[in-house]
Amino acid sequence: MIDLLLSIIFSVLLLINFRLHPRFGVNTFQTIILNYPVCIVTGLLFLPENQHFSLDLSETSTQLAMLLGVGFVITFMLSGISTQRIGMAMTSLANNMSLVVPVIFSLVVLKMSSSFDTLNYLGLVLAIVAVALSTFKKSESDGSSKKENIDWLLPIAVFVMYGITNTTFNYLNAKYVTASGTTIPFTLTILVGSVLIGGIVLGIRIIQGKEKLVFKSLIAAIPLGIPNFLSFYYLLKALDAYQNNGAFVLPIYNIGVIVGSALVAFIFFQEKFTLLNKIGLVLAVIAIGLISYQGLF
Repeated sequence: MIDLLLSIIFSVLLLINFRLHPRFGVNTFQTIILNYPVCIVTGLLFLPENQHFSLDLSETSTQLAMLLGVGFVITFMLSGISTQRIGMAMTSLANNMSLVVPVIFSLVVLKMSSSFDTLNYLGLVLAIVAVALSTFKKSESDGSSKKENIDWLLPIAVFVMYGITNTTFNYLNAKYVTASGTTIPFTLTILVGSVLIGGIVLGIRIIQGKEKLVFKSLIAAIPLGIPNFLSFYYLLKALDAYQNNGAFVLPIYNIGVIVGSALVAFIFFQEKFTLLNKIGLVLAVIAIGLISYQGLF
């Protein structure tokens, strides 16, 4: 249970980082790019003694993993922007409710529907409604810009992209990694892909004069990259502790991050929630319970 709690805490810390960037004048784009080398160093420190990390670019699994790393960069950037514009609590909810996407993939594509019942399907519907309600923002009538009026699309994009990347990761993990038990080396391969694409994009923007490397971004990448890897690492340990019972671990993890983020956002950042947002948060907790109640009870 301690591993699960640590995973929740480190996941919340990620969003706190994003929330604090504007306050300290940190360039979030640069920090996200630079956080991936920090993730790799952290991952190497936690690599089991009986495993090693190497890259074989001729392997299909390596190529797909590095391509997935590109998707993680895009998703992480969307999460950072959404946290700053929409808020920490709403972005967290959109992120964690993205579990709906891999569930639907399992049902429709992998045909794993033998134990899925009416309550589970009701949970899926409630999850989508929860994301819609919790991310809804009224348009201001005092001449607010079109850009501000469509900011509510950001958590929707986070929901979709996290769903796609998590589904892809789960699929590749099951297809190429589970049998060999090398999830952390596989994750490091994904991070290499993130470093490469991030470095290319950042380098091009610097050459074009659109970016100037800021020392603050390098410093901010450390408190972002460490919890970024550790949140995943301790989630893996929690799954191992409960015999890979994702139906039990993942709902508790998602509910913990949603509730924890909402509390931090309300207490420390004075984020305001509308009645619809509050209803969405409550529905999110109910939806996660319905989707995975077989593993909880």
